Amino acid sequence: MPAGGSAPPFLPPGTGTRAGRVPFLPQGGRALAWFLLATLTLAVLAPLALVLFSLTLPPDEQWLELSRIVLPRYLTTSLQLALGVGLATLLLGVSTAWLVTRCHTPGWPLLQWLLVLPLAFPTYLLAYAYTDLLEYAGPVQTTLRAWFGWSRRDYLFPEIRSVPGAIMVLTLALYPYVYLLARTAFLRTPASLLEAGRILGGNPWRNFLTIALPLARPALVAGLALAMMETLADFGAVQYFAIDTFTTGIYLSWFALGSPQAAAQLAALLLLTVGAVLLAERLARGSARYHEPTARSGPPSRYRLGPLVAIGAVVLCLLPVLFGFVVPVAVFLRLAAIAGDARFGPDYLPLVRNSVLLAGAAALLITLLALALGYAVRLARQRALVLLARLAGLGYAIPGSVLSIGVLAVLGAVDRLLNASAERLAGGMVGLVAGGSLAALLYAYSVRFLAVGQQAVESGFARLGPTLDDAARTLGEGPFGVLRRVHLPLLRASLLTGLLLAFVDVLKELPATLIVRPFNLDTLAVRAYQLATDERLAEAATPALTIVAAGLLPVLALSVAIARSGESPR
Repeated sequence: MPAGGSAPPFLPPGTGTRAGRVPFLPQGGRALAWFLLATLTLAVLAPLALVLFSLTLPPDEQWLELSRIVLPRYLTTSLQLALGVGLATLLLGVSTAWLVTRCHTPGWPLLQWLLVLPLAFPTYLLAYAYTDLLEYAGPVQTTLRAWFGWSRRDYLFPEIRSVPGAIMVLTLALYPYVYLLARTAFLRTPASLLEAGRILGGNPWRNFLTIALPLARPALVAGLALAMMETLADFGAVQYFAIDTFTTGIYLSWFALGSPQAAAQLAALLLLTVGAVLLAERLARGSARYHEPTARSGPPSRYRLGPLVAIGAVVLCLLPVLFGFVVPVAVFLRLAAIAGDARFGPDYLPLVRNSVLLAGAAALLITLLALALGYAVRLARQRALVLLARLAGLGYAIPGSVLSIGVLAVLGAVDRLLNASAERLAGGMVGLVAGGSLAALLYAYSVRFLAVGQQAVESGFARLGPTLDDAARTLGEGPFGVLRRVHLPLLRASLLTGLLLAFVDVLKELPATLIVRPFNLDTLAVRAYQLATDERLAEAATPALTIVAAGLLPVLALSVAIARSGESPR
């Protein structure tokens, strides 16, 4: 098992448990599993295939202008952001994870919880908060001018709406990806190895560099890849900061220039960039394999820190919590007290209803699809089905704006086919049926976040040995009876975790909602974006706080799950 403790994504439970096992599905059942996985994989890959197909189309006028004027800037800025955020999240996530996991840092039981709180903040909300706080008319610069009697020309202040400002905001929002995976990896590093390092004369720093860090490499690289892909996929923060990236160019091409083809071609280039990041991660790993021992020697050992080092460790762990959660919450609370409900109040409950119902329906659909996929893989136990399951979860690595273009292209083809059929049969057209509907939005969400449900379901199945299935079969249960009477009760916690995580991800999703949503359908994320874009940050405070509050429960639940899985000996 890779360092980091969690089972490899989509590994079929039962693989490698006993050579030559005979699947307990009949031939028709295996055909059903193949059909289910192939259909879902095709549904995921079809939007991506159509996006890539756009590169074969002859360029239109808008694409020629974009490629000549702004495309190099899109590429350069996107790579600057990805590399800057990747380096910053790696340093911050690894250092804080090591301090709260393997060192006697004062207050570490509380700090390990606090460090996950920024994960509840979407990047665009952090961008709104820090813009209000640090812009020329914000409280920080206003206070400085009042204290020192400065005018505008008397001092220099960093511009928050810049590439360095975006790197800071994205790092504060995304470092928990690296922190959580690094913390899990360090928790599962056997204490016996670190003790052996001590016996051989290694100090804590040397043991960290030569033992803990190499063992945690797969987890760290996975967290780094997630942070970099989220950076490349970000729309709300970079658009609000007026930074030209692929995602802002896609939105501009689609809505401002009216060129879906140019938007699709930009989306294809972004998709290839994300693929290059994933390929680089895989090549960097090479043929190396990292395995966890079958048993742990006990709770994680901790290094004692000197007084000054301990103070520095606490400060280092508190800074990302302060600036990634406490400060933005305080900013939004202040704004909400000023004018949070001045115009937004009457629409608040309808927007909450839209957001909750949409996120709930999408999360339920994602969980059911993930359960179907996971059970199909468990039943058939074939490597080809595992590969199909992995492909079905590919959407999580794809930016929402790219998926939106592909989803609209797929559904547009469906609508054209329906209208052509209706015209031949009835002499009339039915208009838009698939595109621009709630079903289109649910489709986009399912493709985008199916991997979230898969991870939760697969980790649950991994804990259920194949002997459970065999025992149920000997008692006369068929495959669906085993699922209903044996697996579902045991998977309840995993299914609930996947449901909660998918719910929050959908609630925070912005680019896919903006592009695919039906007319006159607003959510909390869309309304916060619209108000902030109109420079009405005070009115955007209420939906912003609601989104953050909804994200806290799954974030804390995830932290609890990691602590229980890593700190209790097996």
